[in-house]
Amino acid sequence: MKTFSKALFAGCFALTTAGAALAQDNPMVGGAAMFADKNIVENAMNSADHTTLVAAVKAAGLAESLQGEGPFTVFAPTNAAFEALPAGTVETLLKPENKETLVKILTCHVVGAKALAADVKKMVADDGGKHVIETLGGCKITAEAKEGMVTLTDESGGVASVTIADVIQSNGVIHVIDKVLLPAG
Repeated sequence: MKTFSKALFAGCFALTTAGAALAQDNPMVGGAAMFADKNIVENAMNSADHTTLVAAVKAAGLAESLQGEGPFTVFAPTNAAFEALPAGTVETLLKPENKETLVKILTCHVVGAKALAADVKKMVADDGGKHVIETLGGCKITAEAKEGMVTLTDESGGVASVTIADVIQSNGVIHVIDKVLLPAG
């Protein structure tokens, strides 16, 4: 009986420490640990800085897709990024009649590949300082690397900075950004 208890305890300890290691390798986002064995939506739901993004993803009907196999790279705007939009924009986008526009905007933040910060910086360097990334929403965002920082310029000319890079997910990676990326027009 003692052998079984010790083995059970050892197994539980191994699982606990493995989970802690998965979180330890990732940066904290929105005051929450991000776990590499959870998917993009599961982790985003724990971030206090991404409640608006999560609400928008749910309103757009994209939660199931972003919980899928991937891999995905998500440039995840913070609540502050959404708050910087003109007054009433978020509320208007969350209305059912504006779902198509919301889907377009959100999918302009998603790439159908896992691209770590080092990958993006290499693509930028290989392309002479700028690299155009096509998103799942058909948007083209231009990545640049300056003084170690990656910035993304959207089709409307807005520039977002990556504030937290390489948050590993079970189905891709999240890069936290400080501005909402908008399609042209």
